Amino acid sequence: MDHKPNSNVRLHLSVIIPARNEEANLPNCLKTLLLQSDEFFKLGRDWELIVVDDASTDRTRAIAEEAAAHSKGVRVLEAPALDLSAVNRVFTGKTNACWFGAQQSEGQWLLFTDADTVHEAGDLTRALAEAAKHRVAMLSYSPRQIVRGFWQRALMPLVFSELATVYPPAQVNDASNGLAAANGQFLMVEREAYFAVGGHKGVGRSVLEDVDLADKVKRSGRGLWFRYAPDALSTHMYFGFRDMMEGWTKNLVLLFPHALVLAAWRVLDIGLLLLPIVLIPLHYLVFWQQLVILGIWVRTLFRFYGRVAKSNFKALDCAVSVFALPLFIGLLVRSWMQHRLFHEVAWKGREYRTER
Repeated sequence: MDHKPNSNVRLHLSVIIPARNEEANLPNCLKTLLLQSDEFFKLGRDWELIVVDDASTDRTRAIAEEAAAHSKGVRVLEAPALDLSAVNRVFTGKTNACWFGAQQSEGQWLLFTDADTVHEAGDLTRALAEAAKHRVAMLSYSPRQIVRGFWQRALMPLVFSELATVYPPAQVNDASNGLAAANGQFLMVEREAYFAVGGHKGVGRSVLEDVDLADKVKRSGRGLWFRYAPDALSTHMYFGFRDMMEGWTKNLVLLFPHALVLAAWRVLDIGLLLLPIVLIPLHYLVFWQQLVILGIWVRTLFRFYGRVAKSNFKALDCAVSVFALPLFIGLLVRSWMQHRLFHEVAWKGREYRTER
């Protein structure tokens, strides 16, 4: 059922958490958010925390209800039923939960944040102050990424370095530039602007709803501010290799529209990095030719790590990222195939038909 937006705006901020099977993440997220209540009250402001349970089959709802029983201003809602079999599907699970939570909210500002986020003390009031400072209708933070296991440590710097290259914050934050970006793990938007552009319903079918919503806000002429914010929050996006594969398969081709071209460039990186191993042992190469090959290799190495350094990951994670190049190439191709050939992606136990 679709409801009209709540017109009873009494609070300064509504924090909305869409949660599906998040029993491992939700307790810490709620704890770090609720610890910020005192700072809000000291400033004479009031806020609410809304957890929207998206058909969870684990203890997600029970954890949220326990928090609501012991903390003022916490509400637990159940997302409306989602019909993924409908020919004209309106929502994904996340956009459905976010839209419903927004409609029931009472805040002048809405913060959508994921259950796998951990918030630093005072990040909510500082974010509101930052939005006011830059006079924007939407503010979004890219969290510090927590990675575990070799493949997460190696792959994630590659992905985030490409994101930093394709979506440089200076261009995203420039009102005269059409480029828009946001991170749904921390997406704060002024209420009037949110509903004016259609909110999550306006991007309901999208599996990259954060970037699409930011694009709508920026195109409407309202201000947008986006930055890397390790001072505000952190997140552990994926628990295992399979989750990581599924998540990036869902998103990569949407984040990088020329995914196959990008894959080809990374194949070239592999070729150039392997050049000395393949050619230098050949006996017919003279010394100066070997020096040229070595020079190309050194230049490629510096260029590669110069790009990966933009990812904001630890030096050791950046150092091992070279070993994830084949995996990154495979994921780019896999994402392109799922979206462009099969028109279907999976996420959190659901399958979504994508746009043809």
